[in-house]
Amino acid sequence: MGLIKAAVGAVGSTLHDQWKEYIRCDDLGQDILMKRVSTPNGIISKDSGIQVAPGQIAVIFQNGQILDATAEEGIYTFDQSTSPSFFAGQFGAVFKEMWTRFTYNGGTFKEQAVFYINAKEIMDNKFGTPAPIPFQDWSHPIPNQMTGTMSPLRVEVKCFGKYTFKITDPAVFMSRIAGTADEYRKDELCEQMRSEVIGAFQNVLNELGTSVHKTPVLELPSRTDEIKTVMDEKVFDQPIRDRGISLLGFVVESVTLDDESNQKIDNYELSSNQFMQQGTLTGAYANAVQDAAKNEAGAMNGFLGVGMMNMASNGMIGGAVNNAMNPQAGSVAAQPYDPYANQAASQLNQAQQAANAGSSPTITPVQVQSSTDTTVSPQFCPNCGSPSQGGNFCTNCGTKLK
Repeated sequence: MGLIKAAVGAVGSTLHDQWKEYIRCDDLGQDILMKRVSTPNGIISKDSGIQVAPGQIAVIFQNGQILDATAEEGIYTFDQSTSPSFFAGQFGAVFKEMWTRFTYNGGTFKEQAVFYINAKEIMDNKFGTPAPIPFQDWSHPIPNQMTGTMSPLRVEVKCFGKYTFKITDPAVFMSRIAGTADEYRKDELCEQMRSEVIGAFQNVLNELGTSVHKTPVLELPSRTDEIKTVMDEKVFDQPIRDRGISLLGFVVESVTLDDESNQKIDNYELSSNQFMQQGTLTGAYANAVQDAAKNEAGAMNGFLGVGMMNMASNGMIGGAVNNAMNPQAGSVAAQPYDPYANQAASQLNQAQQAANAGSSPTITPVQVQSSTDTTVSPQFCPNCGSPSQGGNFCTNCGTKLK
């Protein structure tokens, strides 16, 4: 009772005519997962020929149980008087288990038939997340000053891609999915699989967003191998495996962030650039202080430049940076009026021109007047040291005091 593999070339017309019936199945393509083929009277006679093409599994049924099965391509002669041949290649152990335990829940199948199962990798199965999925993005870390640690930026993403699968356990596939249908197509399964693939993918995203992997959100399309490895290690696709099916390929083709997440990243990068600008200004200030003493135009010129830089950093530049760091604060606040700023700027310009001309500049000290016009009289005469009585001349020696 089973299949006997025929000699090579037995498909020729001479030997073909020797078989009472010749059973074959056209290529199942990418859409048909299982197809039932039998003779006109539903009985497979002894010495009938059965062809198994590449990418096919042939399972022979009689009265609700498996008589034999094979996944090895070739031509076979059906002989009920022999034991099951199980020329099954990689499915040998699976077929033996099928033969000993497979029944249709106690029912009987009165006719004999060959069920051809598609053993090829089924390609081009699309998936997409119907709603944004949360993801912890480590490419935009947020510092926690209290703990000294970094936390990922939480974003919402939509992902689209494709996956491939293959029937790896024909017994489970038939008992749980296809049964004894005349034809079972991919369309009958893929809608359910798509939901399960999305669920498995969401679990993978949660894993990739941990501190172990720290996967940047925009690099997900290039992490195909890592996604599949995590899925296999954590068996996130267990519901699919339970149907005798395995996911072989998984590709993320595009990642799209929702508007709120895009705004978060834009604000993050804007703040980062502003911090970098502040760091650059601070570095330039430090360098100016270090170089002031060895300035060829004189130390006074160097420190005058430092003073101007300090004014700029505390004034207009500082206000602009502060305004950029706090967009909600509105325009830059007006700076206090400095009556000596113009004079200092003029002196800086004079120093620069003198330096360019190769001569030392003349620096006129900034004259600071008191807030009132009252003249403060000296307390003692500079000639004799006598106390002043408040007049214009010393009352002791006559020296002019004012």
